[in-house]
Amino acid sequence: MQGQTYEWWSGGAGMLWAVSQAAPLRRVKVDNTLNLYQYVSGDAAGFSSGGYMANVEVGGSIVSGSQQQWFARNSKFGEWSNGVWNQVFVGSIGAPASHCGLDGGSPYTTVDETPSVAEKPFIIIDSTSGEYSLVTPALKTGSVGTEFDNANAKIIPFSDVYVASADSDDAASINAKLNAGLHVVLSPGIYELDAPIEVKTEGQVLLGLGYATLVSSNGNAVVTVGDVDNVRLAGFLMQAGPTTSDALLVWGTDAGYAGDADAPGLMSDVFARVGGPDEVEVSTDVMVHLRAGNVMIDNTWLWRADHSATGGVYDGANPVKNGLVVDGDDVTTYGLAVEHTLEDLTVWNGEGGQVFFYQSELPYDVDQASWGDKDFVGYRVSSDVQTHDAYGVGVYTYFRDYNVSSATGIAAPAALEPSFVNPLAVHLNGYGSLAHVINDKGNATSDAGETAYVCP
Repeated sequence: MQGQTYEWWSGGAGMLWAVSQAAPLRRVKVDNTLNLYQYVSGDAAGFSSGGYMANVEVGGSIVSGSQQQWFARNSKFGEWSNGVWNQVFVGSIGAPASHCGLDGGSPYTTVDETPSVAEKPFIIIDSTSGEYSLVTPALKTGSVGTEFDNANAKIIPFSDVYVASADSDDAASINAKLNAGLHVVLSPGIYELDAPIEVKTEGQVLLGLGYATLVSSNGNAVVTVGDVDNVRLAGFLMQAGPTTSDALLVWGTDAGYAGDADAPGLMSDVFARVGGPDEVEVSTDVMVHLRAGNVMIDNTWLWRADHSATGGVYDGANPVKNGLVVDGDDVTTYGLAVEHTLEDLTVWNGEGGQVFFYQSELPYDVDQASWGDKDFVGYRVSSDVQTHDAYGVGVYTYFRDYNVSSATGIAAPAALEPSFVNPLAVHLNGYGSLAHVINDKGNATSDAGETAYVCP
């Protein structure tokens, strides 16, 4: 938004982006203020449970307001104010200094540089010829601030791109184009897939527009990636179907492909849901399974629905065990959110993992026998893992239906506890309690709105 402003409420001028998960803000310049919340009346502000931004430049300040949590990567802004529970900044100019917890400051975790990332692919139109091109930005390491030029990007003419349509394409026709070496753009629509879209060519791009929705109709994954490097997946929503899948997205084969740090795979704005719009029960065992190494996730929300088109979700309906399972080494995530799965929400088995921001809610509808007694957690690093770094990992509880006592939000080898920077727990509402934040560290949370942090 350049050259104009709007006053949303008295004193609340600027651009308004009061969102929750799966509503990223990317590649935008804002001349004035950016408001990440919406004022209601009196002392009240609307609920905002975001959120993600990357490659955003704001000429004025960013007002977080009532945003419960937020992640900002490779952005630039005048200053940042407010924040409720967990605000994480990576490679961003103007980010506030780190401060753990709510005592004497705001809950900020700041990392000066982004270790390694590539921006999300996008489409451009030549102003003279009117021709379309697909842009895949280059990998950058140790980066700070924004990137708006295409100097180092790969520019792909649309003669090398197939534009798929949900009205006429299925898995077989899309795979035929991918096997021919074309990149694929998924136009907006709902794609009922009886087999996975298979990405097996190095450097291939699968880009969804308008959150193209990929629905499993045959107990299948909707996307698989072979043992190849530099694949880019972006901009689509994966949805479970009535026949249980092993996973909705599988990256890598059983062999455990190591990948390449100089040409990593990248998932940007790829989301998944199990339940929600469906009037029948749907399920998958896992939403995203990363078997290969050197894969990056840049913004994802993996959601087992707590409500659906028919009302609330109760007693384990629309089952899914895990949101994310990572077997590969050297996997990095920027902006990871996983909610409501019926077993460990995230399971990390690979070495060298790096996680920058994590937001999770434990399932609402479990009881003591199905959750607390089985010691499930919001985030688990396997007992044999030697190296793992995590910044701003948050686990929230809302045991809506039953009184559940849960031992901890995060389970990890004791030697890795110092590698978790500013982990936290929040009791949103409901019954029960969480005894600790990570392993046996951190205070219990059991009252509505109660928080606990483990600070250095």
